[in-house]
Amino acid sequence: MSTSTQPGLQVAQVAGGPVPRRAHLPRWAPLGLYAAGVAVGALLSALTGFSVALTVVYGAVLGTLAVHVGSRVVEGRRKATDRLVTALVTTAFAIAVLPLVSLIWTVLDNGLARLDGTFFSNSMFRVVGEGGGAYHAVLGTLVITALAAVISVPVGLLTAIYLVEYGRGRLKRAITFFVDVMTGIPSIVAGLFAFALFTLLFGNDVRLGVMGAVALSVLMIPVVVRSSEEVLKLVPNELREASYALGVPKWRTVVKVVVPTAIAGLGTGVTLAVARVVGETAPLLVTVGLITGTNLNPFDGRMATLPVFAFYQLTQPGARPQPSLDRAWTAALVLIVLVMVLNVVARLISRLFAPKTGR
Repeated sequence: MSTSTQPGLQVAQVAGGPVPRRAHLPRWAPLGLYAAGVAVGALLSALTGFSVALTVVYGAVLGTLAVHVGSRVVEGRRKATDRLVTALVTTAFAIAVLPLVSLIWTVLDNGLARLDGTFFSNSMFRVVGEGGGAYHAVLGTLVITALAAVISVPVGLLTAIYLVEYGRGRLKRAITFFVDVMTGIPSIVAGLFAFALFTLLFGNDVRLGVMGAVALSVLMIPVVVRSSEEVLKLVPNELREASYALGVPKWRTVVKVVVPTAIAGLGTGVTLAVARVVGETAPLLVTVGLITGTNLNPFDGRMATLPVFAFYQLTQPGARPQPSLDRAWTAALVLIVLVMVLNVVARLISRLFAPKTGR
């Protein structure tokens, strides 16, 4: 026999005296209460003039309130507060994911129509209207991004090694400050910097693939520095001290002990830095421009890139806009897939090259 003394608390009569016992909602109850609140919110939205935004707001508020009230009645104040915070966090996550899901769905819906062999095997040379592809833009993106990585990775890694292993005093603080400033630089500023630099050297009419690589490297370097610095700080000092105790000089300790230990994190940071800049449009608009043919020499003339290709297909579709719009959506889809592949590669690098702790 048991009697209830307050919400959520029951007293069980046993041989040794009353023992308090908490009541619990069934596992399905919180989700059911939340779904009921969402349904009421959708009905309220329909009665007041249906809109997706109002449905989301009403559903989130009423669903969270339903979970809190139901838990408060059955489980008590403490558990109800816990469920309230859980519902709020889950709702915030769902609202944050909605735009991403909508974006991916929209790009897939519009971009799959031209995702064919022609898109990856043909350029836009002498193509008007239907047909053509982004072969030249895909190769241009790969060439320029690879050249930017060649410029950025050594500079970023060496800077991070200096900050962690050698840097002291004012110089270290100054470098850290400027790296933080560079992290927040708008991409168009990086493009203007590269354009001004090459204009001083070669004149006003120059457009080169290497200009775009320099602009992208300005954006990549601070990302590489920051990610590499944090990874190098995670290397245990005991490994360095053990190396020093054996008489190994500092530079050799860094090369043979510190960097190999952190290689997984360094590779991940570099890959994510490449993913950060592969879709940049503004600096490439200023520095590289666009051509309809294929040019794979970054030191000789304009080059095509996927972001700029998509931009021009969208903003300058011509007399019959639909073929150009289809190509723009497909280019956007390819960029998203490319970024996703780079993120997957970063995870694989982190898993495969992480130091093995077991025997």
